[in-house]
Amino acid sequence: MADGGDEAGGMAGTGGAAPVKPLELARWWDEKLEFHAAFLQHLAKVVPEIYFDEMNPVPEKEEELAQMTILYPLEWYLFGEDPDTCLEKLRQSATPQLCGKVFKNGETTYSCRDCAIDPTCVLCMDCFQNSIHKNHRYKMHTSTGGGFCDCGDTEAWKTGPLCTIHDPGASGDKEENLECQLNEELIARARKIFPSVIKYIVDMTVWEEERELPPELMTGREKTDKYYCVLFNDEHHSYDHVIYSLQRTLGCELGEAQLYTTAIDKEGRKSVKAGLYAVCHKAKEEIKKHSNNVSQGPLNVKVLHADIVAHQKFALRLGSWLNKLMSYSSDFRQIFCQICLKEETDSKKPCLISTLMLWDARLYKGARKIFHELIFSSFFMELEYKKQFAMEFVKHYKTLQREYVSDDHEKQISVTALSVQMFTVPTLARHLIEEQNVITIIAETILEELPKYLDKNGKFNFQGYNHEKLTRVTAIIYDLKYILISKPTLWTDKLREQFLEGFRSFLKILTCMQGMEEIKRQIGQHIEVDPDWEAAIAIQMQLKIIILMFQEWCASDEELLVTAYKECHAAVMRCSGRNCSSNKTVVQLCGHVLDCQRFKVSANPVSIHLPLSRMLAGLHIQLSKTGVIARLQEFITSEEFQVQRLVEYPLRCLALVAQVAAEMWRRNGLSLISQMFYYHDVKCREEMYDKDIILLQIGAAYMDPNSFLLLMLQRYELLDAFKKLMPTKDQDLNKQYNTLIEEMLQVLIYIVGERYVPGVSNVTKDDVTMREIIHLLCIEPMAHSAIAKSLPKDENNETGMEKVIHKVAIFKKPGVSGHGVYELKEQCFKEYNLFFYHYTKTQHSKAEHMEKKRRVQENRDEALPPPPPPEFSLAFRNVVKVLNCDIMMHILRTVLQRALELESHLWTEPMIQMVLHLLSLGLLEEKQQLEKAPEEEVTFDFYHKASRMGSSALNAMNILMILEKLKEVQQLESQKDMISWVLQMFETIKHLREKSCFPTIAAACGPEFIRTNEMQRTQDKDKAERKRKAEAARLHRQKIMAQMSALQKNFIETHKLLYENTQDAQGKEVMEEESPPVIDYTRIALGPKRGPAVTEKEVLTCILCQEEQEVSLSHAAMVLSACVQRSTALTQHQGKMLELSEDKIDPLFMDPDLSCGVHTGSCGHVMHAACWQKYFDAIQSNARQQHHLEQIFDLGNGEYLCPLCKSLCNTVIPIIPLQSHRINSEDAEVVAQFLSLAKWIEIVVARISGYCKKSNEDTEGASSEFHSILSFGVQPSVKYSSSIEEMVVLFATAVYRIGLTVAPNEADPRIPAMTWSSCAFTIQCLENLLENEDKPLFGSLQNRQHSGLKALMQFAAAQRTTLHQSLIQQHLVRLLRVLLPSLKAEDTPCLLDVDLFHVLVGAVLAFPSLYWEDTVHLEPSSISSACNNLYLFHLVTMAHITQIILTTTTECPSIQTQNDSEEAQAADSFCKEVYRYTGGCYSQTAPGWYLWDCVKRGITSYLRCAALFFHYLLGVPPPDDLLLVSEEVQFKALCSYLSLPTNLFMLFQEYWDTVEPLLQRWCADPAVLNFLKRKRDAVRYPRKRNKLVELPEDYSCLLNKASQFRCPRSSNDETKHPILCLFCGTMLCSQNTCCQELVNGEEMGACISHAVHCGAGVCIFLTIRDCKVVLIGSKTRGCFYPAPYLDEYGETDPNLIRGNPLHLCHERYQKLHLLWQQHGIIEEIARNQENHQMIFGFNWHLL
Repeated sequence: MADGGDEAGGMAGTGGAAPVKPLELARWWDEKLEFHAAFLQHLAKVVPEIYFDEMNPVPEKEEELAQMTILYPLEWYLFGEDPDTCLEKLRQSATPQLCGKVFKNGETTYSCRDCAIDPTCVLCMDCFQNSIHKNHRYKMHTSTGGGFCDCGDTEAWKTGPLCTIHDPGASGDKEENLECQLNEELIARARKIFPSVIKYIVDMTVWEEERELPPELMTGREKTDKYYCVLFNDEHHSYDHVIYSLQRTLGCELGEAQLYTTAIDKEGRKSVKAGLYAVCHKAKEEIKKHSNNVSQGPLNVKVLHADIVAHQKFALRLGSWLNKLMSYSSDFRQIFCQICLKEETDSKKPCLISTLMLWDARLYKGARKIFHELIFSSFFMELEYKKQFAMEFVKHYKTLQREYVSDDHEKQISVTALSVQMFTVPTLARHLIEEQNVITIIAETILEELPKYLDKNGKFNFQGYNHEKLTRVTAIIYDLKYILISKPTLWTDKLREQFLEGFRSFLKILTCMQGMEEIKRQIGQHIEVDPDWEAAIAIQMQLKIIILMFQEWCASDEELLVTAYKECHAAVMRCSGRNCSSNKTVVQLCGHVLDCQRFKVSANPVSIHLPLSRMLAGLHIQLSKTGVIARLQEFITSEEFQVQRLVEYPLRCLALVAQVAAEMWRRNGLSLISQMFYYHDVKCREEMYDKDIILLQIGAAYMDPNSFLLLMLQRYELLDAFKKLMPTKDQDLNKQYNTLIEEMLQVLIYIVGERYVPGVSNVTKDDVTMREIIHLLCIEPMAHSAIAKSLPKDENNETGMEKVIHKVAIFKKPGVSGHGVYELKEQCFKEYNLFFYHYTKTQHSKAEHMEKKRRVQENRDEALPPPPPPEFSLAFRNVVKVLNCDIMMHILRTVLQRALELESHLWTEPMIQMVLHLLSLGLLEEKQQLEKAPEEEVTFDFYHKASRMGSSALNAMNILMILEKLKEVQQLESQKDMISWVLQMFETIKHLREKSCFPTIAAACGPEFIRTNEMQRTQDKDKAERKRKAEAARLHRQKIMAQMSALQKNFIETHKLLYENTQDAQGKEVMEEESPPVIDYTRIALGPKRGPAVTEKEVLTCILCQEEQEVSLSHAAMVLSACVQRSTALTQHQGKMLELSEDKIDPLFMDPDLSCGVHTGSCGHVMHAACWQKYFDAIQSNARQQHHLEQIFDLGNGEYLCPLCKSLCNTVIPIIPLQSHRINSEDAEVVAQFLSLAKWIEIVVARISGYCKKSNEDTEGASSEFHSILSFGVQPSVKYSSSIEEMVVLFATAVYRIGLTVAPNEADPRIPAMTWSSCAFTIQCLENLLENEDKPLFGSLQNRQHSGLKALMQFAAAQRTTLHQSLIQQHLVRLLRVLLPSLKAEDTPCLLDVDLFHVLVGAVLAFPSLYWEDTVHLEPSSISSACNNLYLFHLVTMAHITQIILTTTTECPSIQTQNDSEEAQAADSFCKEVYRYTGGCYSQTAPGWYLWDCVKRGITSYLRCAALFFHYLLGVPPPDDLLLVSEEVQFKALCSYLSLPTNLFMLFQEYWDTVEPLLQRWCADPAVLNFLKRKRDAVRYPRKRNKLVELPEDYSCLLNKASQFRCPRSSNDETKHPILCLFCGTMLCSQNTCCQELVNGEEMGACISHAVHCGAGVCIFLTIRDCKVVLIGSKTRGCFYPAPYLDEYGETDPNLIRGNPLHLCHERYQKLHLLWQQHGIIEEIARNQENHQMIFGFNWHLL
């Protein structure tokens, strides 16, 4: 708000009707009798003048004028005093109890699983962080926008409804925290102002006229002739389509059209043309013409008068002002609500709030947003008025939903989305049901919106449906869920009556769905077009929870349940009666007869959609649970019940499933297969498959068991199969019958065995959940999310697994990858049921295999009997009679009999398995009954029925006899144990029955009893024999292993000498010639005492042609696939802007902060150069033919995938063998005595000077000093084959091209410098990696790293021979100028501004160029090289020590250690010299011990890099101590290997006379002095080792940080997508146009632009609201990667779908860090893209 008071100025208006100063205007309004007219008069004058330019508005200026001329005077008039003072008083009063924060799209919301009444109850970030729920089981989710924070709503929470922010008693005295009450005078003024303001807002928001304003706003000002062409948003036209239309019509640039389109999408409308009416009308017609096409209508365009646009814009601003005002006081909110709800007398017009609601679908986005915010800040903050608003909403519900269905805007910006805020409040929901019959209204609305989908039979048929429209209609179904989400605890007559009316309306919907979309078996020709099936299944899925909720509501009141059951039963009867055919048939079997409807599933239409029947099944279960089932006959007689008709339709459905499994419907296409999948899937099965099984159980309970089975056989079309043997010639027909029999037997198992349903038996929901989990874990150990996905969810989206899973399973934590899994407890395996009815066929097979495998490991038999099932409840007790009825016995006996007759093809092993399972169930049932009651009371006689003969024929057998014979059938060997178990159970039942029989009966049964005892003994003997054999086999294996171990030890002991001699050299053929005994085999890499190189004969195999070849200088080249990439992995200034103008970069000198280097890596796979070239050419040719497909790699950049491992590569490194050179120790000693450092420098300087004179054509260039360097040993240059040279040039050019991101140019002088830099940087990266992982320097590199580094070093040594030696010399001279000031030139950098390891690598590799002669190609001999390398290394080392000393901080710790050591004294002496040479600028305060410690720590990394460099360059093996990880041992070993004294300052003492002038020049450099005077910065040593940014342990902290993020380029509060750079910690605004940049004419998103500067194009980001890691490899390449945050179950949660609390997994974050440090990001991206190829690529460049 702008400051101002009496002195505040205003706008000079015309006419002088109203004052211009705020206070004067307020007084003028106060004097007017009619405020409304005066207010409108003022607005008519000033509003068009404020908003006079809609084409190029200045929002800040418009806001300032609106404040000063209207809003500020209004506040003066309202408060009667300075509004700033008054508002501050109101602000300081307590905040309202309700939070009321409205969520924007993308904001994080929190829900407490322990305390929330339902999942729609959520908290905003601030309230959650300050509530008790933070320590509960909470869930995090991303809002889609339009939600409302429920903090303070006591009906939303069981406990903790208030956070500390909104709790009146949390911050002191309760009285002080009550909201400030307004005085009567202020309230009176508010009642005077608010009606005018609100009416103006409403009138202008719903104003339809395009050229004229309301009469009251047309006074006091002459009408202008200015119009705007206004374009409105819709959801049909794409961004690009709108941009195209605007460009064609307006002739504007792309950027301008994009701005217009963005504004239209955000606000809902935008003026795109201004001028006279005719001009704007022409633009309107042009836009419509260009946007119209066949599939879409034209864009919505209007021509509006400028004054109308101005007033409509200000009306929204006035709405925001009211919104702010109401946040201060409840009184303001109540006045607003009263005015909005007031209906005008003698007028048919609705109240103001209803007017806005009814206009909602016609309003544009910006207006809707303000309107909805007003509702949230007023009605929803006052509970009484929330009720009145809800009543108005329900009054117009049908109209609102009808308009929403016709609208094209998203749900969240529709007023219908507010239903969740009202319908989920329990008391309000009850009130709406009682007073306004809301359930009926919602159900009728659905029915009224779906008539177009009804067929002639009144059933839904969604063929050819409009997906968008139907989605909008089905969205109404959610309102039913919201209104039913809380069951009433107290029922009134009126509530019961209204609910029943709503229930009847809902039954009408189910009636339209009962039997919808019937399908008929296709015979002959395959179906041409798959019918639409998704819509029907989608509605079933949406209705699943609602049907369950209706059942729960009904079950909460006995009277209601009975009435609802009767209503549902009557509806089912009506539906089945309508479709019931009068054509009857009589079926008979085993003397039993059934009269049933003539119907064949294979010939007649059938539907899987039976929601009405399944609703009845659910209600029947509720009757059983509540015990009301006992009175079923009282309200539905047996004649009325007609159980056979109830069973008919689910039985047809299950028969259809069986026939589909038998492939009888394969000509009906994929749509039927998909429907079958969802029929069994967890998303639908509760209200489809499960209910059909229950309906069959109801049928089995109420029908005669033989009649029930006859009906099943008839519907499965298997009567003939069990009457006689079918012909066996037709194998397909036999297979079909076998599958049908298997499916029927399986359903019979489910009918009698599946009792884990509350109401079917006395089990609880927890028991059911435990059983589901047990059977899931019998398949395999599973993750928490996998188990949750496989369990059905209730109305609160909960599975109930957390309550019970720890009773049955043990959680195993995850490792660095993968996820945590639950494993079943040992004692729970006994609950495994082989025929668990929720298993798919695959799961059934897998679970059976795992269980048998487990039993074999435990030396147990493989029988898998069913666990004893719980007892059926009273209503279902008769189901078990199906097991021992005549027809069941006939079925079981027939199947077993056919297995004996091997020529019969009408049996399968699974069929036998099912029969055995049914026998087991019958025996277990009889056993349970016998154990509970005396034998004479048990009517279930399964044993006697099974023992009865099948017929009177001589060869007839009973089931026991058949089972005995089946044990001998070879094909049933795997079922032998199960058969034995069944026979044993028969014996057990027999004994139980005999216990209660008379002795005479026992005597009469004597022979049979003896025979069964013998059978039992035989079975026991078999088991004992199996156990004995298993134990014997185990002992035999143990004995053999002991013998082998003894033989192995004896062999080693016998051949001990041979073993020791060959162990180290195993697999290697040393090629070095026999050397004289004078050679010293010490492990020193530099100087005259350099040890010999160990070279191997390398014979490599090409991965392409599989031919072997020895690596040789004269042979054709072999190459390693390689990847060269720019890297910032070692930078000391993360996030520093990189130099992008590559033409200016000098790669010879690396900045000491290592801001950007070039890394070369390899996957280690070898190819012939020619083979690789053919392979690459083939890829290019193939890519040209498939140019329309998106490539994983960029061929233009030389990229390809390694043929073997599919790693991303972009070049190849030639493999060059290491050249072994002998050093004669006597010669070496002579050279060492003569060639001191001083002499060496003198010779080098002379040689360089000689070259300079030669270049100037000076004849004195051939002096003796010039040639003296040759006198210490030379040899001819190595010759390479042309193939190798070609590959050397190719790789060098690739490093140059990629490192500098320039076009290839083989003549560029920077090529050698780039390759040296890449060598040095790659070594530094590997050293850094080994240090980070705490691994030894040698012996721990991976094979790929070892091979790559070895090839890289030998390439670097060979590259010199392919270039002009003069170029190499020029680079060498520039490098030496850093070390030798006598050579210094103007462009030589300061010692502090170079990385000296890069200088060392470049100097060593370039130094042989000094031996070049015009007539002969020479290079230094082994002795010369040894001395050259030693002195170069010593020089660079001394320079680096000086570098460290100069940059070391003098603020040493106060801890005192040894200060009299030799090193400390030397350090102290050296620093005094530095102090003297810097003119006193260097501080001497640090003690010597501290300086030595700093030098030692600072130089270690450099020494480690140097050791790697010289080892891979020269091949001298390192000391054994470098194969260990020990800081002290490592330092000594490094010094020994590199010919350094352990006291490094001894170097200066040894070479003092030579080094002193160098040191003096180094220290006197102006840049060094400026640093010491703190006028500039420098890198300090040791350099810090980079890590990814530190992340908080709790992910909600990160979300909190993201919620506070504000885009630096956007002033509005629109939702952003915050994304965190894990390299530098910068938060960016992702996927938003506000932060896109135009780079080289190409749009780039904020992330890509940042990655270019922060990671040289490679970067790792964390999308905070999506909880995903994003890997970026280039402008057009990236992938998603699991975030390092895991929930308590060890799983990631992308997009926060599960919403569990997340915590940082340090191991996974370390893995991500290693991915960066190992330069594996682009390789990971390539692998990811290859494994997850998308049809439509992601626009990474806009990220």
